[in-house]
Amino acid sequence: MINVAVTGAAGRMGRALIQVLAGGDGMRLGAALERPGHERVGADAGETAGFGRLGVPVTDDLAAVLDDFDTLIDFSAPDSTLAALEICRAASRRMVIGTTGFEADGLAAIEAAAGEIAIVMAPNMSVGVNVVFKLIEMAAAILGDDVDVEITEAHHRDKVDAPSGTAVRMGEILAKTLGRDLATDAVYGRHGTTGPRDRRTIGFQSIRAGDLVGEHTVMFAGTGERIEITHRASSRSNFAFGAVRAVRWLADKPPGLYDMQRVLGLN
Repeated sequence: MINVAVTGAAGRMGRALIQVLAGGDGMRLGAALERPGHERVGADAGETAGFGRLGVPVTDDLAAVLDDFDTLIDFSAPDSTLAALEICRAASRRMVIGTTGFEADGLAAIEAAAGEIAIVMAPNMSVGVNVVFKLIEMAAAILGDDVDVEITEAHHRDKVDAPSGTAVRMGEILAKTLGRDLATDAVYGRHGTTGPRDRRTIGFQSIRAGDLVGEHTVMFAGTGERIEITHRASSRSNFAFGAVRAVRWLADKPPGLYDMQRVLGLN
């Protein structure tokens, strides 16, 4: 039995994770975390997720529940994730990280911790999105510099970072495959007189509206034709199922930093 802890237990992603874990085979919810002062601290995690009573109280102290879990799933914010990382590193607990928006020093801290604990980190845990990552790599390798490449992403109005971590990862894959530098070749939105499009450009467009869960499209536009590869998420359950799949895969792995492509056998 794999015991799992979930951060942000009262949030949309946290509730989806708890529901999947509550019905999962070979796994159980061992601990549920929320920020200090949250109104659900002390409440039952299952009832918080709308599943039913599980007998696991929501707590605001990760260090106090270290004996209750083997792996922590963290979809939160960079500062919160990095604080949890240090606690898990010291206690030799595995982590599955879905948080995005890290600065360079945060990424360096995660890489350093992976020398001591096993970590799966991905900007998107969806199995479908990770298949799309592979498809756009294949398309870019075949089409090369004969097409213009644009990335469009859309999320709910409360998402605070743009472009999304998934869109950035798509850009990284395209840049690597096409031999480009995302730092200099990316264009984030357009306004005014921009002049003719540079073929090397990798364009990003971000939409924030309503309760959109997540949509990503990569367009390869050539002369007389275009290819669009799209993933649309209709609920957060697909991210939750992917994260739980990562937990199961990570159970017997040595320390290291892994991604969902590795989890799914796509690289």
